[in-house]
Amino acid sequence: MSKRALDLLIALPASLIAAPAIALACLAIRLESPGHPIYRQRRVGRDGEPFDIYKLRTMVRGAEFTGAGLAIQEGDDRITRVGGFLRRTSLDELPNLWNVLRGEMSIVGPRPTVQVQVEQYTPRQRGRLAVHPGITGWAQVNGRASLPWSERIELDLWYVEHRSLRLDLAILARTLRLVLTGHGLYKGEAGGWGR
Repeated sequence: MSKRALDLLIALPASLIAAPAIALACLAIRLESPGHPIYRQRRVGRDGEPFDIYKLRTMVRGAEFTGAGLAIQEGDDRITRVGGFLRRTSLDELPNLWNVLRGEMSIVGPRPTVQVQVEQYTPRQRGRLAVHPGITGWAQVNGRASLPWSERIELDLWYVEHRSLRLDLAILARTLRLVLTGHGLYKGEAGGWGR
């Protein structure tokens, strides 16, 4: 109950504050490249339930079917100029707040992944699905996409086993610092799946 209360306490005002920024970003995205400015993708949520995640589109239309697919490298030519800015500032994740309000995501939790990734989980790794996925999480504040995929899963499992309101607040504080520096945005040489 306290976690859902925290989610709503943050997501409700944040959604209202973010609305003008989302509208401006949508306009900039449409002016630069064709396609809908809001990107929807089917992800796997708590207990394996699928849902559609909302993000601001940062890449050319159909990017997941070209180049490196889901993996996103620094300097990836599929990323638009507006998209590069949105990714560096993490503004592309603002529509995730709608998923939080709908109860599909939490502010803090493991990042939601696609079905093909979940199908590769071991029985132990499926423990990652015991909680709602989050906008930010323990793996995000400890390396994000620069970490190997297996290491990110281990960090997420650690979070699931040790989750608490105090830990969530610590993750939120560290997230603010990461947003300002842009550290760990891309998968790099050792990293795994893109975000």
